[in-house]
Amino acid sequence: MRWLPARCLLRPPRRPLAAPPRRRSSGPGRRWLLTTPIFYVNGPPHIGHLYSALLADALHRHRGLLRPGPGRLATGTDEHGLKIQQAAAAAGTSPPELCAQVSGLFRDLFCRAAVSFTDFIRTTEPRHRRAVQCFWAALQDRGLLYKGFYEGWYCTPDECFLTQAQITERPDAQGRPCKVSLESGHQVHWTKEENYMFKLSEFQEPLQKWLQGNRHVISPEPFYQVVRRWLEEDLPDLSVSRERSRLQWGIPVPGDSTQTIYVWVDALVNYLTVAGYPDAHHAWWPTAHHVVGKDILKFHAIYWPALLMAVGLDPPEQICVHSHWTVHGQKMSKSLGNVVDPVACFKQYTVDGFRYFLLRQGVPERDCDYYEEKVIKLVNSELADALGGLLNRCTASSINPSGIYPHFSESCFRKGSDHVDVEPSGRALAEDYELVASVDHLPLQVTDYFEHFQIYKALESIVACVRQTNGFFQRHAPWKLCRDNPAEKCWLDTVLHVTLECLRIYGILLQPVIPATADKLLSRLAVKPEERTFTDLTFLPRYHGKPSPFEGRRLGPDMGTLFPRLETPGRRQMETKGLRP
Repeated sequence: MRWLPARCLLRPPRRPLAAPPRRRSSGPGRRWLLTTPIFYVNGPPHIGHLYSALLADALHRHRGLLRPGPGRLATGTDEHGLKIQQAAAAAGTSPPELCAQVSGLFRDLFCRAAVSFTDFIRTTEPRHRRAVQCFWAALQDRGLLYKGFYEGWYCTPDECFLTQAQITERPDAQGRPCKVSLESGHQVHWTKEENYMFKLSEFQEPLQKWLQGNRHVISPEPFYQVVRRWLEEDLPDLSVSRERSRLQWGIPVPGDSTQTIYVWVDALVNYLTVAGYPDAHHAWWPTAHHVVGKDILKFHAIYWPALLMAVGLDPPEQICVHSHWTVHGQKMSKSLGNVVDPVACFKQYTVDGFRYFLLRQGVPERDCDYYEEKVIKLVNSELADALGGLLNRCTASSINPSGIYPHFSESCFRKGSDHVDVEPSGRALAEDYELVASVDHLPLQVTDYFEHFQIYKALESIVACVRQTNGFFQRHAPWKLCRDNPAEKCWLDTVLHVTLECLRIYGILLQPVIPATADKLLSRLAVKPEERTFTDLTFLPRYHGKPSPFEGRRLGPDMGTLFPRLETPGRRQMETKGLRP
């Protein structure tokens, strides 16, 4: 008799394979489950892993500021498979010890990076083992598993089987020809074994219908089209187990001690584990939004939705896909010695500085390049100079000696209709009204970019407004205005008020990306913690004839430079040698 965990004996009701996904409301208060991939523990984390986590973290933080309601962010580590088994043996340790050590590195990195995860899942946890066994039992109960011989190419580093079209021949380090994966370049070997197979071929039409009815389910658009093309080809049945004699480090197939559940099936079920499967997942599933790298798109956009349909569950609401990071134009690899350590980057650029760089420069549709000079130039220009410099200038005691949020004068900055009927007595120029219009529209623009997985464009739009604000401040040169002259003091206070209002909006909008720096900025402006959500983004209410809660409020304490300028490599080397640049 097949062994099953007691609670798995209650089977989910059978549903048609092609059932369309249920539409979920998107209004305030709805639940939201955001996930990163779980990261394989065969090596320490690099900036590609961090980028996945930061994308998810920024989306999670933005959503929390945008609307109330329960939200969760799950990340974690994938700890089973042949690679782990081999890596542990090579390191002279046991798989559990290796997993605990490397999983700890990922957790520590994400804590240091201020990733706001609510659940860190490890696939070696008992709750996950139970979820995987129950999921397997549901597949078996529906007749969607069968035992058969599988023969083909297997890539151990990628933990996947490959077709003939997915491999090529290249010379190895000794110049001998060897078969490798076309996508990853990792070596493959021919294998033949008896495995359990999943009837993936039965889900080609249901998957096509799912995509046809949900054009935005895979974002960005190019990756949606990639999956559409995959589904135009035949879908062979999928091997979902390995012989136990080859792979001991994994979850055994319930009732069959000769087989181990395939690591990718095991790993994918983690999303259900964190949702509470098999008992309490209905409150959170399928509100899942997965953030994944393009190298694991097929697993998440074809295999995972098919497996979910097979057990009577809806596919995730959305799959957000990103590309990879290169270093000086080259793929990161241990053999090239160019793998970038994110902890070292935090020390060199600060946590917020490196967060900002990755999210500002990372474009999901294409691979992005990292090099030191690029980070320094961007961060110095946009955080230290444009944003930090503006805050320092408008809060300086020489310009704002009273240290308050100054009053706004409607007679100096008259409200106009398309800037036409502004009275001559006003001091504001056409460019100033353009600034007000830009900042007024900015929150909606930023939210639209976040919801379309274009965080880099959201940051571009914020930076453009910061530069406009610097232009406004420079144009009216408040340091040249005389406070002893009532008319000039009135305009000086108005210039400062408008500038501080702009900075308040930028600080609130930047919280998902640079949380510590945004907190420092908002604290300097005396914006209370309860005044920092997106419901507080009403810009320049005095311009619209409404009261401002900040007018006349004393500014927060001066905590020094908002963001320190980063040193260039040449300057740092000279100072190390005791030379002056």
